[in-house]
Amino acid sequence: MAVPNLLPQSWHTEVRKARKARRMSQREVEERTGIHQAQLSRIENGVVDARVSDAIQMARVVGLEFVLVPRRALPTVYRLMTEHMDDGPRPSAVELLVGRGDDE
Repeated sequence: MAVPNLLPQSWHTEVRKARKARRMSQREVEERTGIHQAQLSRIENGVVDARVSDAIQMARVVGLEFVLVPRRALPTVYRLMTEHMDDGPRPSAVELLVGRGDDE
């Protein structure tokens, strides 16, 4: 299995998709994280880079988790994740790094 093309700058789109899937507004995320809505919008649209702590908070609020995985282990992690998913879509490369919450 080939290692997926990883785009570290695209994590924000996965967070936005997860937020929308949960039908959460940016205001709700602001209330739970303390990150101002205008800043959330800029982060989700890739206009600014988030601090790592803000990125982690944003991900957790929408049921995602950042996970550090050794690059050489990515093919194995990818395979394990796809084997243990319920016939749903395969995770994107970003989901492999960001994670998907079990409570979705």
